[in-house]
Amino acid sequence: MYACAITGHRPTRFRFKYNENDSRCKRLKKQLREQFALLYSKGVRRFYVGGALGVDQWSGEILLKMQLEPEYQGIELIVVQPFPDHDACWDDRSRERLAFLIRHSTEHIVIGEEARRENFIKRNRYMVDHADCLLAVYDNSRSIRSGTGATVHYAEKTAKPIIFIHPDTMAVTTQE
Repeated sequence: MYACAITGHRPTRFRFKYNENDSRCKRLKKQLREQFALLYSKGVRRFYVGGALGVDQWSGEILLKMQLEPEYQGIELIVVQPFPDHDACWDDRSRERLAFLIRHSTEHIVIGEEARRENFIKRNRYMVDHADCLLAVYDNSRSIRSGTGATVHYAEKTAKPIIFIHPDTMAVTTQE
């Protein structure tokens, strides 16, 4: 296993919403870091994030911080956007955070040329297709219609191992 795609909900799905100082958000970020460290110990070096608000951004930031530590210098962060300026309607702080991720990423990939729903789908499939596993912050016991859910289902169809972090309990489960 060498590459991992990451997917997860936008902050509106979480009970803490956009409050990153909330203890539940801090627990989620801690769990993400622990899973990244575990994946790294198993040989994963390349991590794909979709550049969206929430899990994508948090994961990218955590991975960039880990890169600064001597034991994780082999980490590669790949930011995959659905189309240019997909963050145009975001607040300034969120846009700056994404720009930082892109500037410091190993690679930045833009899938489509315009704002179309299909480019989000293509972005998610691109990440799964280029990864050996998927890490999903997702409640796999509920059928939630979302890009995250569609990405999980695509990974299942392509027989990729999936690591689930439950968005409310932070429990980690796997699906081979």
